Amino acid sequence: MDADRGAGTVTSTEVTDVLVVGAGPTGLVLACDLARRGIAVRIVDRSPAPPRTSRAKGPNPRSLEILDDLGVAEAVLAAGSAPLPMLKYRDRAPVARADPWAGSAPSPDAAYDRAWLVAQWRLEEILRARLAGYGVRVELGREVVGLTQSPDAPAEAEAEAGAGAGAGAGAEGGPEADAEASRVVVTFAGDRRGEEAALRARYVVGCDGAHSSVRKLLGIGFEGTTREDQVMVCGDVELAEDALDRGLWHQWFDEDGAVMLCPIPGTRTGWWFQAGPERDGRGRPLAPTADGFRRLLAHHTGLPGQALTRAELLSTYRVNVRMADRFRAGQVFLAGDAAHVHAIAGGLGMNTGIQDAFNLGWKLGEVLAGRADPELLDTYEEERLPVAARTLDLTSERLRATLEAIRRPGGGLDSAITADTTGLGVGYRWSSLAADRTHLDAGTHPDASSHPDAHARPDRTHLTTATHPTGVPHPDARTHPTGAPHPDARTHPTGAPLTADEGPQAGDRAPDAPCTEAATGAGTRLHRVFAGPRTTVLGFGSGSAAVLDEVAATYGGTGVRTCRVYAADEDRGENRAGEQSQEQSQDQGEEQSADRREGRTGTEAGPPGCAVIDAEGHAAAAYGTGASARAQASAGGAASGARTGTIVVVRPDHHVGLHVPADDARSVREYLRRLHGTGHSAARPPEQSSERSPDRFPDMVDAVRKG
Repeated sequence: MDADRGAGTVTSTEVTDVLVVGAGPTGLVLACDLARRGIAVRIVDRSPAPPRTSRAKGPNPRSLEILDDLGVAEAVLAAGSAPLPMLKYRDRAPVARADPWAGSAPSPDAAYDRAWLVAQWRLEEILRARLAGYGVRVELGREVVGLTQSPDAPAEAEAEAGAGAGAGAGAEGGPEADAEASRVVVTFAGDRRGEEAALRARYVVGCDGAHSSVRKLLGIGFEGTTREDQVMVCGDVELAEDALDRGLWHQWFDEDGAVMLCPIPGTRTGWWFQAGPERDGRGRPLAPTADGFRRLLAHHTGLPGQALTRAELLSTYRVNVRMADRFRAGQVFLAGDAAHVHAIAGGLGMNTGIQDAFNLGWKLGEVLAGRADPELLDTYEEERLPVAARTLDLTSERLRATLEAIRRPGGGLDSAITADTTGLGVGYRWSSLAADRTHLDAGTHPDASSHPDAHARPDRTHLTTATHPTGVPHPDARTHPTGAPHPDARTHPTGAPLTADEGPQAGDRAPDAPCTEAATGAGTRLHRVFAGPRTTVLGFGSGSAAVLDEVAATYGGTGVRTCRVYAADEDRGENRAGEQSQEQSQDQGEEQSADRREGRTGTEAGPPGCAVIDAEGHAAAAYGTGASARAQASAGGAASGARTGTIVVVRPDHHVGLHVPADDARSVREYLRRLHGTGHSAARPPEQSSERSPDRFPDMVDAVRKG
């Protein structure tokens, strides 16, 4: 497959593992995740300077979990503020006040219960600083003008490139061998010397926005609609001090238009300005100007126009709902707005992109490290395309609800916020990576690809015939994991109430839980145990010890950590599987705390094995292990000396991959083999990819695309 428009003459042999195109939040999160894995990554952006834009108002709870994993959540929280109560006006008079998060609080399984307000430019500054800590800087003023793929790269050259993975391409075989092995030649607009510059990358990820050059060069369709009748003007403005209370998000909704002003955290007089546009005599929207903003301010708010002292980053927003028909073409991927754009309601655009990046980063890392087969990359589109389809539908529905609400006095933007918009209910139960014991025992474990239906997931009968505005059918919210009505531990990601015996299913987001470090007695959380570029194998109950020992012996230090979760009253003297000595664990626990403070969440951070005490039973409740252990004991298992327990494999992106009884070591072994190869027993370079075959995931992907 070629995409070689504007390819020009190659005059450079620069080589990298991954080229990220676009340095917004999506691209920066992906680059940070890859860099901490030791992957040779470069990130370019066509802008000559970092953009100072505030289009997105901040990360939602799921994105905050991701930023926490990357070691930047504390900086983001410090740079922003909690979401503000909304004061709504009609005819310049206040008529209602709303706080969508008033009844919300962190729960044991979710440390972040609400979105966070932070300027997009400030979030990008924080991510660029983290990336620079790994020795990677954004290369500005580099515009991609050509892509050429070489799918027939020799297998032996691939092996040479794989041998150097983790140290950067070119470390072993020399530039000629690496250039031969690299599959994508990327050409850029001429540099300052007037030459064409080129770069060879094993993979390219387009994170370059709705007008993505990468997507266009690939010839990938971007179907959907743009609503010319739903228009808003936006900008960052400064208001005179004390013009408005900065503790509120002010919203004026009148019959002839609207103005919304939200304080920009970290500034003294800065505000996000959104409004219905001025119109000419024929009703056509006028382009935004500073004077136009002043007229809108005076008309709707009653404040004098001169109270607006400065306006910049002016733009016109039209409701644009589109999705790429595929998220991958050979060795090139699309993420964020390059793959999907949503209605603004609910604030899910930037957040969905961040979550795309977190899904793709660990998969690229495992393949480039030579531990996983290239087919693992097929699961990026398999998992994220249905989520994007559902998100388009959700944001469009929230926009309709908001437009209906503001027609009445007292209606406002709080109508756009629901539990769905937290992102905590998003999961991948249909994915081929969502294994359960039935699949594995039947011989159709995740690496059994001989049959196209080997990967259990919803088929066409689980899809509704309703379509989102792009015309792409979406998964039914009643059965789709993204249809969660509430993010806390009392409900399942599908919205069904949890029972005492039920924990998350394979594909669901892995719940958090407060615990105590067994070695140090310090408080921690399961998500802190998960943090960093590793898969985590949790062991509950004494029967899990043997499996944890096997995993630690096979994979310790190669992308997998083990964690024994002890009940408060459980004897720790027997078979402390996968743990270090008390002294070693205490030293490493202290080092891990320092790693968290310094943001070192890469392969250098944290011991390969650890143990935590579930002092209050939150982990057992979240994972459904407490009730099942009691049931086994009451059936005579404990009395007869049987060793009970549960094993939960948590992927690097904090989703459950496998949830099985501790006596099912075979399922654990086979699942980890797919994600991480055979551990220490074999060094396996990446294999030649066959590109994504359309019949690999026929039920879900094709049904989502075509209905």
